[in-house]
Amino acid sequence: MSKIIVFTDLHILPIGKTIIGLDPYARLAAGIDHATKIHPDADRIVCTGDLTHRGDADSYRRLAELLDRTHIPVSLLIGNHDSRETFLSCFPDVSVDPNGFVQSVMDVGDWRLVFLDTLNAPPYEFPETYSGYLCPARLDWLQGQLREAGDRPVLLFLHHPPHDIGFPGMDAIKLKNGPALYDVIGRFNCVKHLVAGHVHRTISGSHRGVPFSIFKSPCHQMPMNMDSMDVSLSVDEPAAYGILLTTPTGVLAHSEDYEIAIADVGTSHEALGAGAAAE
Repeated sequence: MSKIIVFTDLHILPIGKTIIGLDPYARLAAGIDHATKIHPDADRIVCTGDLTHRGDADSYRRLAELLDRTHIPVSLLIGNHDSRETFLSCFPDVSVDPNGFVQSVMDVGDWRLVFLDTLNAPPYEFPETYSGYLCPARLDWLQGQLREAGDRPVLLFLHHPPHDIGFPGMDAIKLKNGPALYDVIGRFNCVKHLVAGHVHRTISGSHRGVPFSIFKSPCHQMPMNMDSMDVSLSVDEPAAYGILLTTPTGVLAHSEDYEIAIADVGTSHEALGAGAAAE
């Protein structure tokens, strides 16, 4: 069994800047420290995009400082709040595909991890860039990776959900060509789980027979408002990260609200019972 920690929608800002009064840097720092302490056996941390809020070099450098706090190796994806060019200038060692997109593949245990670049830019034109897109070159690259995977099970990571998730505003800025992605997936029998971000909520389900998981942000969350078209709604709910456990038969997905964890190790029922008896 392998363990993968998932952080998504980090939205790091320059020093002194906040989002709805929250400091994304401080919230992520607490999450990195918590995951490193509680899950030192994790095989990898995967950050699924929106690494920064404005795609600026200062924020990417601050993120690099945070990631240096953990011994766990990290894989970085980009999202609609990122700048591909600025990101690559600050993280020059990140793997890219032959066309320069931030896409790569690696094996963790018996599983193959595939990372996609769904940033719909350049040009960086808003609101069009808020949605995601996989151009023919990126889809061709993915098809090649899935073909090479053979019988090895695949975990697929991307920023934008490739289907509706029940929030009208976010559904309007999902992956624009999700059906094309699922057409590629459907040609093979290896993608066993899909992991996305973008929404700032914990959501799970399946689409076209493929299970998926979406996790909350370490910073601000999307309110549980399933009627609004406003994509800028944010609430101060507890910060969280995801935990994926790969098994010989599938994937287990957990969500850790690390800000409200009472203790690093829980108290057993037996201990509580003994304490009550002693009183």
